[in-house]
Amino acid sequence: MTTADYLHRLGLPADLPPTVESLVALHRAHVTQVPYSNLEIMLGRPPSTVPRDSVDRVARTGRAGYCFHQNGALETVLVDLGHTVERRHGHVWTKPEHRHETGLNHLVLLVSGLPTDANPGGRWWPDVGLGEGPVDPLPLVAGEVADGPFRFALTDVTDAGWTFVNDPSGSFTALEVRDRPAGQPEVDVAHAELSTPPTGVFTRVLVVQRRDPQGSDTVRCCVATRIDAGGVVSRDLTSYDDWRDALAAVGLPTDDLADDELRGLFDRMLVAHRAWDVAGRP
Repeated sequence: MTTADYLHRLGLPADLPPTVESLVALHRAHVTQVPYSNLEIMLGRPPSTVPRDSVDRVARTGRAGYCFHQNGALETVLVDLGHTVERRHGHVWTKPEHRHETGLNHLVLLVSGLPTDANPGGRWWPDVGLGEGPVDPLPLVAGEVADGPFRFALTDVTDAGWTFVNDPSGSFTALEVRDRPAGQPEVDVAHAELSTPPTGVFTRVLVVQRRDPQGSDTVRCCVATRIDAGGVVSRDLTSYDDWRDALAAVGLPTDDLADDELRGLFDRMLVAHRAWDVAGRP
């Protein structure tokens, strides 16, 4: 599989020029069609984070994985199309005491050389690996960002990095971006830590997320949630058919996977869901 196959999967032409318009079109097509997911990790086979492997996986299956896979694929495609792309070190945090930790848990991309009237510096932050992040790439200009029902912010923007403040409805508080090593060796080490049970954070519960211009959809364990201008609507998925249908509705293809292993994952998630329910849904 090639970049052309990936672009075909997303319904885009293979000859996209390296412009701001192409960057926006590619970003939006990926975010709205390739959900953030830890499905393969939950099935016991963490996918490769080698960027070309992730491009291949998107082209073949319509799945990528989480940030290391999603943004790794995007980086490769952008470079193939002629964009200037650099990596940055990302650290996602929820509790304030974790803000200044230096562990790599998010791959960040920086695209440069695309000035506009609103962004004369020409630096852009594309990110298809947050699950609940912006639909479009953000100009690296400090300020608030209105995106459908969500309100984000970029602060502390420098040549070396920036802070992304998530919407209050999100599952994390913020992302710190720094000019620290984030090459393939560092990604491989971090991926092993994040995707290896029992301590890996991506091994605990199934999470599938997808953005669209109007809002977001999430399947977490056995709960499906839609957030849009109408508010937040959640429903429990306590039958295998409902759960499988919810995965399809959020855009996650599963037809190439064995039914018995998906049923096994659902059974495990249903046990976790019932325990969470008994505990008062903390």
